[in-house]
Amino acid sequence: MSTTTRNRLESRYGGITLEGQPHALSAWFIVALRFVMGGMILFAGLGKFAFISGEAFDASGFLLHGVDPASPVSGLFAAMAGNAALLEIINVVVPVTQVLIGVALITGAFVRLAALGGAMQMTMFYLGGWEGQWLAAFDYTLIYAIVFLAIAAFGAGRILGLDRYIEQIDVGGQALVERFPALRYILG
Repeated sequence: MSTTTRNRLESRYGGITLEGQPHALSAWFIVALRFVMGGMILFAGLGKFAFISGEAFDASGFLLHGVDPASPVSGLFAAMAGNAALLEIINVVVPVTQVLIGVALITGAFVRLAALGGAMQMTMFYLGGWEGQWLAAFDYTLIYAIVFLAIAAFGAGRILGLDRYIEQIDVGGQALVERFPALRYILG
């Protein structure tokens, strides 16, 4: 463990400055967090496939009966469940994206994109489960959404992940992210 390198966190936003000096082990914990969240969502997705769980995933039960009427998305989710074609798409998209997000986080490839996808899914699950209580701010799905966003903010794919190498792929004599700067929002 190096004790000569100084880690520093600093952010200025809206006239507020935040500063800190994380511990040298912080990078290891960011990688651990990426692996744990990747494993959690990977196995959640795999468990929705019939060849693993024994029955096909069906979102209609949650969309129709698992959403409290106080939820801001109750009408939207009921409409989604009422549309057979859309419901079939949801039944495929949810498990497939969970598996892809999990694999991306575990390998450290396209981490920002994967973490954003995970945060969006957890936010939808949070809104679907919201019963109008203020204590719901501590619901695990909302906490997962924040953790996914933290993984993206830390650029966790650059720490012991494939994003570090993907960003440096040579494209016409330039690193990939120098040639296509918008990829910085997907990789990292």
